[in-house]
Amino acid sequence: MPELPDVTVYRERLEALCGGRVLEAVRLRSPFLLRTVDPPLDRVHGEALLGIERLGKRLVFGFPDEIFVVLHLMIAGRLKRREPGQALGGKIDLAAFDFEGGPTIVLTEAGSKKRASLHVVRGRDALREFDRGGLEVLSATPAEFLAALLRENRTVKRALCDPRLFSGIGNAYSDEILHRARMSPAMLTSRCGPEDAERLRQATVAVLLHWTDVLRREVGDGFPEKVTAFRDGMAVHGRYGQPCPECGRPVQRIRYADNECNYCAECQCGGRLLADRGLSALLKKDWPKTLAELEERRGTG
Repeated sequence: MPELPDVTVYRERLEALCGGRVLEAVRLRSPFLLRTVDPPLDRVHGEALLGIERLGKRLVFGFPDEIFVVLHLMIAGRLKRREPGQALGGKIDLAAFDFEGGPTIVLTEAGSKKRASLHVVRGRDALREFDRGGLEVLSATPAEFLAALLRENRTVKRALCDPRLFSGIGNAYSDEILHRARMSPAMLTSRCGPEDAERLRQATVAVLLHWTDVLRREVGDGFPEKVTAFRDGMAVHGRYGQPCPECGRPVQRIRYADNECNYCAECQCGGRLLADRGLSALLKKDWPKTLAELEERRGTG
């Protein structure tokens, strides 16, 4: 799922390429993408794009008379820059936004589960309904961050990914944040003191700013074409079994639902392995408790 750095760069490049231009039409392949009926989508046809905002992981296109088009890319949604008026291609092309004198922006979504959504709403009050309430960490004070972190007792990994607590952070960058903070993803927020919270806040800001800058440099004056949760240069996310860039020990993972959590047992957990909900329950007493024990069983100790 595109997270804060990806959505920020999308917003900036859309603003540069399409801002101020008239939206001639939105062409839909699937009517299920559009989740509202009033105002109708054609209400924004022929209107100038006044600006684009980021609202959590959503992109908000602003038009005259406070009409907003709200786009949520969800997990597999991506935006592509195409030639003006280019026809929709394969099945993954869901919609095309044709801008006068500018490019056509195509929404694609790979996979069988079509979760991306498009809403058209009128007025700021209606737009606020899409705000999950999460804290914007890049502008938050240490006290605001601590308050959000302690609002509910859960693991720090789940807290970072909760849009009601923190805005724009998902599975990929939360792994990177926790590694930078040298904090176990299984640590409970109730056990975080002010020093822990400040270390986590600083790591969050550093990771989000770093990857936003990396993506900006990659894109330059073009358009994001390779938006992915797995990037060269990441410390732990998507790097299971590869060496941690800090200590050289193999990166570990916990699998759950459709996701996995990647971490360094040495840097983040004092050498202890976190219990995998499925595998550790199966192995019970045979589940290795430490990285050294795991490596010994593998014959690498």
